[in-house]
Amino acid sequence: MKQTEWNIADAKSRLSEVLNRVDEQAPQIIRRRGKDYVLITGEQYRQLTGESPDFLDYLMNHGPKMDDLEVMPRVATPMREIDL
Repeated sequence: MKQTEWNIADAKSRLSEVLNRVDEQAPQIIRRRGKDYVLITGEQYRQLTGESPDFLDYLMNHGPKMDDLEVMPRVATPMREIDL
């Protein structure tokens, strides 16, 4: 079984490994002075707190892909006249 609990000294010296395990496996527990601290991903935290992404974050990470979007150049036609 892979380690999910770390003392503070081990967690500091192997921080990259701790973070990789959070991504690949499950939350990791770091113990310091008898207190437990749980390390989770940002996405897991947002789900737990009910926080929704802002509009830009949603578009960049969850919205439609626009890699093939073709942007047409603007046609420079004169504006129409209106009566006010």
